[in-house]
Amino acid sequence: MGADQPIDDRELLRLLKRAAADLGLKAWVVGGYVRDHLLGRTKPDLDVVVEHGGARELADRFAGLAGAGPPVIFERYGTAQVTLPGRLVEFVSARSESYASDSRKPDVRPATLEEDLRRRDFTINTLLMDFDANIQDRLGTARGDLEARILRTPADPVQTFSDDPLRMLRAVRFAAQLGFELAPDLLPAMRGLNGRLMPPVVSVERITEELCKMLDSDRPKLALELLDAGGLLEVVLPEVTACKGVEQGGYHTHDVFGHTLLAVGLTPQDLLVRLGALLHDVGKPATATPDGAFTGHEEVGAGIARGALERLRFPQRDIEAVVTLVRLHLRPVYYRSEWSDGAVRRLARDAGAQIERLMALARADIAASAYPEPEKLDELAARLASVLSESPTRMAAPIDGQDIMRERGLAPGPEVGRIKERLGELIMDGGIEPTREAVLAYLRSHPDL
Repeated sequence: MGADQPIDDRELLRLLKRAAADLGLKAWVVGGYVRDHLLGRTKPDLDVVVEHGGARELADRFAGLAGAGPPVIFERYGTAQVTLPGRLVEFVSARSESYASDSRKPDVRPATLEEDLRRRDFTINTLLMDFDANIQDRLGTARGDLEARILRTPADPVQTFSDDPLRMLRAVRFAAQLGFELAPDLLPAMRGLNGRLMPPVVSVERITEELCKMLDSDRPKLALELLDAGGLLEVVLPEVTACKGVEQGGYHTHDVFGHTLLAVGLTPQDLLVRLGALLHDVGKPATATPDGAFTGHEEVGAGIARGALERLRFPQRDIEAVVTLVRLHLRPVYYRSEWSDGAVRRLARDAGAQIERLMALARADIAASAYPEPEKLDELAARLASVLSESPTRMAAPIDGQDIMRERGLAPGPEVGRIKERLGELIMDGGIEPTREAVLAYLRSHPDL
């Protein structure tokens, strides 16, 4: 079989069965693949648990049969990973784990299959599938919890979350992705252990990865509500929890925190838009005045958003995009039909590549309040489309600093930049045609510019 040829699920199970038979090993598919198979969801990656050891040998044999490269070995965890086109297959021998208080990296020892299942995160991830696609519920609780759509830990949740605090975020993420409820004992356990959800126990990168998956789910508002109820949001994003209890008037129907959650829930499934919605009002607590004003909260919020995203180690490109959304989020909300074309062009220029995301954020922001004119954003969107399609564009001057220095006999300096900026404003407002010839002619005929 060619290394670049996709393997469907039936063929994958056949090869796993053959590899296990060749070595005389007993192994099962376990975890998310089995769960999603029963839920009618697609999960390309598989986890295979091997009874009585032999995970590495099974990975080697399977890789050979599948035409894949040699397995990647993770000695500390006793796991082996085989990469196939579009999917991964990970092999692990049945094991139990113990954890130091300052780490989520376990010390591993061999164990029975039942012991292995009980140390896993949630009952719905303990289902087993043999290589003939028959499913077993060894603990006797997984099928019922799956059908009831409940997330429950196989062991006491305090122990489960203490062993691996990232599981607290995974519980929230699964609830948001799958639409499951948390068992009643999960949130109290989270509140008691939220202090462990930070380095060095859990890396910033893993926290951010889970947060992104929550925000990218079908239920981002639910995720934020659960994070808050479990005392986790104050650890991950204290900038957002600071918005709780900050009242606001006008068309707002909720405090800043409640409005924020509503806005996130009304955004399209775009991670940067949702981050923008999550952080768009974080400047309000610092700018609140007794009369209910929040003057400059968009600029203050942009700085707070930058700090939060840098702390969570988001890519710099994403940080800049979200900061732009936070800084400009009021501009579309304040739009009026009386705006000049130049004002519309300035909005398009300032938002740059984020203009569509900015409009999506504005729609969510307005919809999360009792604002009476949401349709005005349709008018603004049409005007933006019009100015963005202008040819030649009025968004930038068609001359550069060299042209200005040559025409005016100037040396390099701030005066050149000032003249260029003024020409750009005149072009944007329609005072000069946006051609090189027209701009140069204007420059020659207005020596006092």
